[in-house]
Amino acid sequence: MDLGLKRELEEKVRAGVRLTREDGIALYESDDLAWLGGLAHEVRTRKNGDVVHFNVNRHLNMTNVCTASCAYCSFQRKPGEKDAYTMRIEEAVKLAKAMESDNLTELHIVNGLHPNLPWRYYPRSLRELKAALPDVSLKAFTATEIHHFETISGMSASEILDELIDAGLESLTGGGAEIFDWEVRQHIVDHRTHWEDWSRIHRLAHEKGLKTPCTMLYGHIEEPRHRVDHVLRLRELQDETGGFQVFIPLRYQHDFVDMQDGKVRNRLQARTQMATGAEALKTFAVSRLLFDNVPHVKVFWVMHGVQTAQLALQHGADDMDGSVVEYKITHDADNYGTPNKLTREDLLDLIRDAGFRPVERNTRYEIIREYEGPDPERRESPQPMRV
Repeated sequence: MDLGLKRELEEKVRAGVRLTREDGIALYESDDLAWLGGLAHEVRTRKNGDVVHFNVNRHLNMTNVCTASCAYCSFQRKPGEKDAYTMRIEEAVKLAKAMESDNLTELHIVNGLHPNLPWRYYPRSLRELKAALPDVSLKAFTATEIHHFETISGMSASEILDELIDAGLESLTGGGAEIFDWEVRQHIVDHRTHWEDWSRIHRLAHEKGLKTPCTMLYGHIEEPRHRVDHVLRLRELQDETGGFQVFIPLRYQHDFVDMQDGKVRNRLQARTQMATGAEALKTFAVSRLLFDNVPHVKVFWVMHGVQTAQLALQHGADDMDGSVVEYKITHDADNYGTPNKLTREDLLDLIRDAGFRPVERNTRYEIIREYEGPDPERRESPQPMRV
């Protein structure tokens, strides 16, 4: 990138001028990661100061049986496979109750698109989970799942969301987005929920007062222009509804052979390489710069590794997700070294070690507790990058 374009982009960012599609592509073409990271850090600091948010959450996947066979997915199983499972609601509640300790504030629920489970299973599961864990927020179901519920119930998404909210739903999850551009999507997705329905369902959720996350699965067969297009579609929807709280770039994972049966389910990996750490940091930086109307950018440490996640906090991210404990959707694939669990104390240490001040939040990004940042009296203690 020539110096003149660099200065032009810097001036636009510092003046709060919205970046264009062409600007986003130009940013991805820059090989100056320090410059990109510094510019994104200015924006994240302007929006969130020296804070890094986290929450104490657990993931619950009640079934891995799925009608879809998405090319990148190692989680899905077909009916009859030996490690396919579907929990009874009582079993899911028992498992969730076992996760309750340590001041849990959020349960994150995502499932396969089960061909035979009745619609009533889903609101009933939320009701019983909420009764068992009244102080825990239920973040549940992707837009793809809501679209599937329309098919199996004969109800509209509006009616489905009303019933789920009545049962205790506080937020949808952000999944099912992958990459919206059809040029890529037709090769990676094997379900019916594309941009038109994904956006329709999140728009409805926002109209009903829900705040939701949005995601992007990057680092597979897409090109930077597809990432830019993806973010700009979300930015336009955010202009309309204001309902997205956080954007979450998700790093595509290879399947390092499922230990249960020795199968490699990822059909993309023979022709793909996972994004490098530098590519991940560039994606966070460009996303933060383009997505000017979303308050938070989250790094999901399970998909990036702990050290890259810490570095992402200097490249635009201000949220480090939560304690998680078990995340089958990624850990059925990667097996490359991310832990299953980070405790609250682990997260506090990691955030301080990256030079930031930890703030514990709930699902709606309301502050639960603020913690001390790095000790300024210790010379070896890192401090936030100055801007």
